[in-house]
Amino acid sequence: MIRPLVLALAVAAALAAPASVLAAPAKAPVATAQPASKAQQLNRLYDAFWEEELKLNPLQATFQGDPRYNDQLPNLLSADYRAKQHAFNQGWLDRVQKIGPEGLSGQDLISYQIFVHDQKTALEGERFPDWMIPINQFYNLANFVVMFGSGTGPQPFKTVKDYDNWLKRASQVPVVFDQAIANMKEGVAHGVVQPKVLMVKVVPQLDAVMKDKPEDTLFWMPVKNMPADFSAADKARLTAQYRTLIADQLLPAYHRLRDYIANDYMPHTRDTVGLDALPDGVAWYAYQVKVNTTTDRTPAQIHQLGLDEVARIQGEIRGVMQQVGFKGSLQDFFQFMRTDPRFTFKSEDALLAHYRGIESQVMAGVPRLFSLTPKAKFEIRPVEAYRAQSAAGGEYNGPSEDGSRPGIFYVNTYDLPSRRTWDAEDLFLHEAIPGHHFQIALQQELTGLPKFRRFGGETAFAEGWGLYAESLGKDLGMYKDPYDDFGYLQNELWRAIRLVVDTGLHSKGWTREQVIKYMLDNSAASQTDAVAEAERYMAIPGQALAYKSGELKIKELRAKAQQALGPKFDIRAFHAEVLKDGAVPLDVLEDKVDRWIAAQKG
Repeated sequence: MIRPLVLALAVAAALAAPASVLAAPAKAPVATAQPASKAQQLNRLYDAFWEEELKLNPLQATFQGDPRYNDQLPNLLSADYRAKQHAFNQGWLDRVQKIGPEGLSGQDLISYQIFVHDQKTALEGERFPDWMIPINQFYNLANFVVMFGSGTGPQPFKTVKDYDNWLKRASQVPVVFDQAIANMKEGVAHGVVQPKVLMVKVVPQLDAVMKDKPEDTLFWMPVKNMPADFSAADKARLTAQYRTLIADQLLPAYHRLRDYIANDYMPHTRDTVGLDALPDGVAWYAYQVKVNTTTDRTPAQIHQLGLDEVARIQGEIRGVMQQVGFKGSLQDFFQFMRTDPRFTFKSEDALLAHYRGIESQVMAGVPRLFSLTPKAKFEIRPVEAYRAQSAAGGEYNGPSEDGSRPGIFYVNTYDLPSRRTWDAEDLFLHEAIPGHHFQIALQQELTGLPKFRRFGGETAFAEGWGLYAESLGKDLGMYKDPYDDFGYLQNELWRAIRLVVDTGLHSKGWTREQVIKYMLDNSAASQTDAVAEAERYMAIPGQALAYKSGELKIKELRAKAQQALGPKFDIRAFHAEVLKDGAVPLDVLEDKVDRWIAAQKG
């Protein structure tokens, strides 16, 4: 999966929009502008919109490598924020729609369609009180603060100004934590609370951050690693100020949050696990389905699609069983793949070395399939220990705009015996190359596009591309071992299972135990993976539906192009067409590929 680009995504969907309105947006051009000038007018509006968004959502700016607002942290969870967020979304939608789409074409029309779609979607989601449930085990606000303040995340610690910026930003953390507590109290009053099974995982996460002495916390790492060229006076001042910040502000805030969740909130958490169990939950889940798939499919339709895909892929896995001469049932084969020691890594270093070897092999095959590749650098790193227990098996964090931070593929080395060698090739293809790294880094490098497109995204496209990238393994020289080929099929099966269990959880009354059992019965997932994934689907309803939805659409469009173009079909050109405009809704993707097919025919 893609690691969140903004802290907003970690605390609640409501946090994805800017925090306040500090300046009036650019005055809208008159609606009678000539078509030739409409695109120019709209692009100026998009530039003004994005510039204001960075001012108003400074965490997003930091993630992108823009340092101008690194000292700022608005109260992202406040009622004032929500009101200003609404005004921001509605105001910009009105200004853009006043100009209208008539006469636009190509990229200009795509930009207009995506902008209007995104703002309308954000406004539609305001009816759902996700701000009342700002913390869960998967997106834990407190963990993201550690990521920023530990010196290994997006917050830079290279200059004295960088260190002073974090002092100012971190001083606002207690305000946000206290607001999270207030919001959870309001959620309790209205029956909008998290499942108990998720919140019991949050308490140890908070415990892992809190230490008796500032020097023992991860927040002390910037002090420990302070640049040698700082003056003695700066070093002394910053050391004292960081000690005071951690001891007097951050640790007490963590203790308040931890104590409230453990002692006051926990008794009010619910035994149900589906979003449909909450007030207005049926509509809430339908909204999440629409947002994450960019389709009009209902939860029931997606559930059936998942069942059909599970059956198809299991048939292909039976073919692998015959190839390797395995005797026994499908479930016996899954158990063998889960437990046989030949598929384990001897150490964390061995696991990381294996992935780096995969990188070399994949890069050798890239020129056969891709004419369009990113300039951004790329690294493989282990998931940080403080969040590894609840993190996915692998995830990608995009590069900064200025090139100072590479694209990073995080590999989870927690519970090493559960990490299978056959899982490595397809995971790399999805999360790294040619999956998320190619798609996200290329998108950021499309300097001719409005920034809301370069740095935004559509989950169904992004995750659909990641899953589609897994299907390119054999063409890239991978999956030569039948067991590695099984790894691809198992992970495709896993994404099909997600269609079944996510809709089962949130629209059909499935329990956590039913979901875990379905995953273990129908795939080679380990108990560790099944539990973590089941709880992930509880924490972020609908997100898991994006993968298969997007992958099936890209495969459908590729088949359409191959059939229409015959010998004229060029896989490199097709991939360039899919990627060259960044992430788009699936209906927009279909429209533009259809235009590309027509142009190739001509």
